[in-house]
Amino acid sequence: MDLGIRGRRAIVCAASKGLGRGCAMALAREGVDVTLSARGAEALAATAAEIRAATGVAVQTVVADMATVEGRTALLAACPTPDILVTNAGGPAPGDFRNWTRDTWLAALDANMLGPIELIKATIDPMIAQQFGRIINITSGAVKHPIDVLGLSNGARSGLTGFVSGLARSVARHNVTINNLLPGAHETDRVKVTMAAMAAQRGSTPEAMKAERAKAIPAGRFGDAMDFGAVCAFLCSLQAGYMTAQNVLVDGGAYSGVY
Repeated sequence: MDLGIRGRRAIVCAASKGLGRGCAMALAREGVDVTLSARGAEALAATAAEIRAATGVAVQTVVADMATVEGRTALLAACPTPDILVTNAGGPAPGDFRNWTRDTWLAALDANMLGPIELIKATIDPMIAQQFGRIINITSGAVKHPIDVLGLSNGARSGLTGFVSGLARSVARHNVTINNLLPGAHETDRVKVTMAAMAAQRGSTPEAMKAERAKAIPAGRFGDAMDFGAVCAFLCSLQAGYMTAQNVLVDGGAYSGVY
């Protein structure tokens, strides 16, 4: 299927590894020129080189932290008017809420709620003006099914979800859609950290926790970042223009709720 986005410009945050990388590669394979950001220069450069070699699209990189004003300013200087924006940030560290201070909470909100909102604010009006825009926020399956040790992520990402729900409906008439992608367990560094935290809490091992988690997923396995990226690319397509304000689970069927 031709997704109709060849020649468009996309910003993909936290794109050097994991789910962000999967989204960047999937968009590039559709002919989208991509501007990638991440905090780690070496991994970002390697991902950019791989995407260029595999797809031939134009790839820019910006080494920056999207939780900071300086990082967002640098990214938007490189790509001021993207047609597609994929917000993404590494989740806050797992732990016990009794140990978190106000500063801990503010850092989580800056990375996983306020940072994405600032990027949306900076890019949405040009999308409205040109009557095309696709915004994807990578959040977490924990928004619908909270994980006890991920309280910071549960809270911050739920705040972003609530904000997007209202905004998406107010801009839909301009062919600007905003959707959230909610990953379940995927083979990423983030899942390794989460499994280690859960293992420590339960007196087990990360390997045992991973096996237990995989067994509980109806698909019987952890997800693949490239499969996740393909869902992102579809949500950015012309064909998905009537789909907005949705929270799309990509979790192998792990969430057992009806709604």
